Amino acid sequence: MSKNENNMLRLPGVKIGNIALRYGLFLAPMAGYSDAGMRRVCREYGAEYLTSEMVSAKAVCFGDRKSLALAKIQEWEAPCAVQIFGSEPEIMARAAERLSAGCDGGIPPCAIDINMGCPVPKVFGNGEGSALMRDPELIYRIVRAVSGAVPVPCTVKIRLGIDDMHLSAPDCARAAEAGGAAAVFVHGRTRKQMYSGDASPEGIEEVVRAVKIPVIANGDIRNVTSAARMLSVSGAAGLMIGRGAVGNPFVFSELIAAAEGKEYTPPSLAVREETAMRQLSYSVAEHGEERAVSEGRKQLGSYFHGIPGAAAFRARLNSAVSVSDVAVAVRECLHEPGDAEIPEN
Repeated sequence: MSKNENNMLRLPGVKIGNIALRYGLFLAPMAGYSDAGMRRVCREYGAEYLTSEMVSAKAVCFGDRKSLALAKIQEWEAPCAVQIFGSEPEIMARAAERLSAGCDGGIPPCAIDINMGCPVPKVFGNGEGSALMRDPELIYRIVRAVSGAVPVPCTVKIRLGIDDMHLSAPDCARAAEAGGAAAVFVHGRTRKQMYSGDASPEGIEEVVRAVKIPVIANGDIRNVTSAARMLSVSGAAGLMIGRGAVGNPFVFSELIAAAEGKEYTPPSLAVREETAMRQLSYSVAEHGEERAVSEGRKQLGSYFHGIPGAAAFRARLNSAVSVSDVAVAVRECLHEPGDAEIPEN
């Protein structure tokens, strides 16, 4: 058991539009990860504000069923934003307008978030995601078009820039603010870094000083220590947690406990197991068993990082096709590891 008296964390809270968050804790949108299952367990452990996986604006305009399903928000998720990506102001506005009413039987989002930070080659090569950071004027036009088309706040998610020679985040944030953005989420890495190296609180601080709207910091937030450093150095209004919550939705409870000066007990193996299987069950309800198990493999193994038997469990997950396969792997690898342990590569 850890006592947080020496790890006090000041979470100032933040307001976006008419959504007031007591602590300012956000779950980051992550393609292929932050599905309804992950969003639900993170909400249960304290995430105050959720965002869908990113959705193609063009696909929405063409009525693509898969994209509309990705943008579905259920009642328990509120407040939850929908994130879109694209590069054409008119198409972005049309997609945002359609999504702002709710889709696929879901409720309306609390905001429309625009992805301006995705670094993957396919998106970047199309002039979308982080490629937009080369053109603040285009950012202004996109945000102005989207914010003028929807009744909910428009936010943007950016990086520090394309590379260390082109740190355009402050200019991009100012352009977004001028276009009507209600908040800016900043991943403290450049596009060139992808997900390597360290996130820069100092780089995010440059954005904080550039605008008057709330700036939410993202990158390498995994515990109280990293959260406290990010907030103290960047001066951000809140924290958005992405990879630090994969297999670890408990991070939100840890930060809230520190903010309230309460004791925090790290999750036991039993709690990790129950939460992992609960997340899987939520995904099964949303996507069906085969897809939920296939897509959940990359997350389920993360729940048991550092626990004896975890490597063997991850290996067994590669061949799992059902919930019962996962349950058997948990029992045989984590509760009775014995000789089943496979060394880490």
